[in-house]
Amino acid sequence: MILETKRLILRPWEECDAESLYKYAKDPNVGPIAGWPVHTSVDNSREIIKGVLSAENSFAVVLKEMQEAVGSISLMSSEHSNLDIGSDDVELGYWIGVPFWGQGLIPEAAEALIQYGFDRLGVRNIWCGYFEGNDKSKRVQEKCGFKFHHTEKDKPWPLMGDIRTEQITCLTRQQWRHVK
Repeated sequence: MILETKRLILRPWEECDAESLYKYAKDPNVGPIAGWPVHTSVDNSREIIKGVLSAENSFAVVLKEMQEAVGSISLMSSEHSNLDIGSDDVELGYWIGVPFWGQGLIPEAAEALIQYGFDRLGVRNIWCGYFEGNDKSKRVQEKCGFKFHHTEKDKPWPLMGDIRTEQITCLTRQQWRHVK
């Protein structure tokens, strides 16, 4: 499945994306605030593509003008979500490389994926979360119409070996139709 927006192509990750993935995922300002460790090498990024990013409904965010993967966005089913969501719900996850922050690219990608989730996958709700202090992620969710649902305090986060507070937001099909 390939989705296209004005500035982006959302397509499945490929092993040949490992170098560009590493270029952006090695930055300590990206992964840790999103809940995953910095990438340590191109080979590490290649393994992440094979083991994590190759999941269904996981997309490389490719800037049309560069033809390079500069971020990632996905819809995770209840079996793969870190949230306690229903079987007809999904969780939206995303990140983008630092040079592309503040350009509205992730909200643009998220809107395409949200439409895909509601219209093509027929999901009931799309959930999202951000860790305390991740104001950029919070802002993306607000721009896309997500509403605060609840706070999960003292949440163990094994990928980073720490305890976090996560703010959980939700967008229902009905809310989405009204913002659209």
